[in-house]
Amino acid sequence: MRKPISGVLAVAFLFSAGCTKPAEEEASAPAPVQVTAVTQATIRRIVAGDGTLFPEDQASIVPKIAAPVQKFYVQRGDHVKQGQLLAVLENRDLMAAAAESKAALEQAESNLRATQGAAVPEALVKAKIDLDAARDTRDAAKKVLDSREQLFKQGALSGRQVDESQLAYSQAAGQYKAAEEHWKTLQSVANEEQLKGAAAQVESAKAHYQSQQAQVAYSRVVSPISGVISDRPLNAGEMVSPGTPMLTVVDISRVVARVNVPQAESGTVKVGQTAILTQTGKSGEVEGKVLVVSPATDPSSTTIEVWVQVPNPGELLKPGSSVHAAIVTEIYKAATVVPEGAILPGEEGGTALLTVGSDSLAHRRPAKLGVREGNQVQILSGVRPGEEVIVAGGLGLDDKAKVKVITTAVEESDDDEDSDAPQQPSPAKPKKDEQKTKGQ
Repeated sequence: MRKPISGVLAVAFLFSAGCTKPAEEEASAPAPVQVTAVTQATIRRIVAGDGTLFPEDQASIVPKIAAPVQKFYVQRGDHVKQGQLLAVLENRDLMAAAAESKAALEQAESNLRATQGAAVPEALVKAKIDLDAARDTRDAAKKVLDSREQLFKQGALSGRQVDESQLAYSQAAGQYKAAEEHWKTLQSVANEEQLKGAAAQVESAKAHYQSQQAQVAYSRVVSPISGVISDRPLNAGEMVSPGTPMLTVVDISRVVARVNVPQAESGTVKVGQTAILTQTGKSGEVEGKVLVVSPATDPSSTTIEVWVQVPNPGELLKPGSSVHAAIVTEIYKAATVVPEGAILPGEEGGTALLTVGSDSLAHRRPAKLGVREGNQVQILSGVRPGEEVIVAGGLGLDDKAKVKVITTAVEESDDDEDSDAPQQPSPAKPKKDEQKTKGQ
């Protein structure tokens, strides 16, 4: 009975040893990985944001007078030039008022000409008569005085009478002097004031006529800018009133995208930088320039508004459309870059890379990252150009783990070797014999 039991134990031991050996070999087999070479390429810092398109210029045409629309010369969608006639308002009453003002101006101008060549006014005539009368009185008093002085010398007249004549002459001479001064003053002042009054009437009539002409001009509605008629809410015959737009003209030869970018990334955005716009739901890209960077943060969204000016040939970009903007704020040439798939979690929340050397071991290195663009990442420290990093199969590998390179991603993108732009390596499928080896 003991011999059969011993034989069973021997068979069991041999079976156990046979199963353990393949398991150990499988555990010690190198892990299959894909690698790519660390390269140098141009990489850009991109600040992205979403926004809305607006016309570069817009004018809401508001009439200055209240009147019915006599005729419209444009429809919605029409292209117009600056100064082009868009509509005419009813203006027959305004033209009549302007004609009346013109006649009043002509009358005032005629009155001014008549005043400039007119005779001496009535007050001046009276002053001249008074002056002549005072002269005659003075002359008569002088003759009486001379006669009495002669008689006094002959002893035929008393001295008292001579004195009386002397007093009368002095009074007459004073009256004449006063009349003369009054006439001179009245003559100067009367002519000057009369001319000023006539000139003022002309200026008043001219201002009134110009005002009426302006009212007539307001009845002709012209475009202040070149662009497209985007709105015309009224029809001919309807009443327009001041303060209510009757037409809207937009200039969309260029459009402006008002984009909101994160406050934390806005520090590198500057006027003049290049921005790439894509419309929501549409393919294709357009290039523009940063026009305005808002100096204030929107408190509700904690974003900065950036205006990007974009040429719009063919007017394919429509105001009101949603767009996504990628603003190129910095360009790094000959930067050390790796595919995004090579980035692995590091210690204490950092990042790491796995490199593969000639020893076929994975070497974990802490890495400091820089700019990201697409699937490419700038490496500030950790690896050097030319080294090979694991881009597939590295997750979960320990430092100095054995690896087997089954394909090199860079080998499959030979057509792109000369490109400055970083390339995303596409994972390669293992060859049949390699799949077989892995399965074993």
